[in-house]
Amino acid sequence: MNKINIGIVGLGRMGQTHARNIVVNIPEANLYAACSVAEIEFEYAKREFGVKELYQNFEEMIENPNIDAVIIASPSGFHTEQIRLAMEKGLHVFSEKPIGLDIEDIKETIKIIDSHPNQIFQLGFMRRYDESYQYAKKLVDEGILGELTLIRCYGIDPSTELESFVKFATSSNSGGLFSDMSVHDIDLVRWFSGQEIKRVWALGKNAAYPELDELGELETGAAMMQLKDETMAILVAGRNAVHGYHVETELIGTKGMLRIAQQPEKNLVTIFNEQGIVRPTTQNFPERFREAFIREMKEFVSCIIDGRQPNVTANDGLQSTKVALACQKSIKTKQLIDVE
Repeated sequence: MNKINIGIVGLGRMGQTHARNIVVNIPEANLYAACSVAEIEFEYAKREFGVKELYQNFEEMIENPNIDAVIIASPSGFHTEQIRLAMEKGLHVFSEKPIGLDIEDIKETIKIIDSHPNQIFQLGFMRRYDESYQYAKKLVDEGILGELTLIRCYGIDPSTELESFVKFATSSNSGGLFSDMSVHDIDLVRWFSGQEIKRVWALGKNAAYPELDELGELETGAAMMQLKDETMAILVAGRNAVHGYHVETELIGTKGMLRIAQQPEKNLVTIFNEQGIVRPTTQNFPERFREAFIREMKEFVSCIIDGRQPNVTANDGLQSTKVALACQKSIKTKQLIDVE
């Protein structure tokens, strides 16, 4: 079988991760084309991966008859339009989260996706492909914890990235902290519980960069959630973890509890020095979820080859975005918000 030719739009940190995985870890696929409005990203694609087909316009790239599939790693506000354009061109689509930033727009996009059942669509909820999370899901499904009562999630980016985010926030729409970051944790809550979220109450604070107040962005946020079956969930999201990239999930049930990545350790190294006993921590999400990113891209390519749809669906993106936007609304109104 010929290799699957993939075009990618967006070669920021996320796009570079996917591009590298295709070139290094997915022998059934070929990084055939790249699209970006940034010259530095063009140079990166040529230098690092030898990509020869380069475009500044997404519509021009997907006109190339040699492309079989696209990876959408562009800013969040472009996702729905690019998904629709690619699906209507007969291409398989992998899109980074969130699927979109407007509920009606997402619903229209899902209609387009559903009208092309022979094309693969996959959304980038990579934590579902992490071995630790998959093991925990198996335990939950087997009833080891009994009935779930509370789910707690932390997702905090390293403080070293905060200054660059502030610059990004002044020129682009991230969709807000909950759509940009907590959407992963919201998906985990739905995935582990098998329930939809019906009510949210969110709070936030900007301490290191108060100027984010004027931009409608958050440095640190928290949300309490109630699921359809009354299970509770607590999310903490932020951009200011001094020690590195901090992600952990805790599940509490009637028969026990478990934690995933309570300590965000980089590896098995322990340092003993004048500072005491030190365990180095992961510094960014490509490092922490390296294997998960590889596994999810392998799944995308395998689905194309096998002609089957992945378990992560467009509806997962819709439901998670509904909750994220409800959290954002709760921040603005300072009220408890019912999710549609």
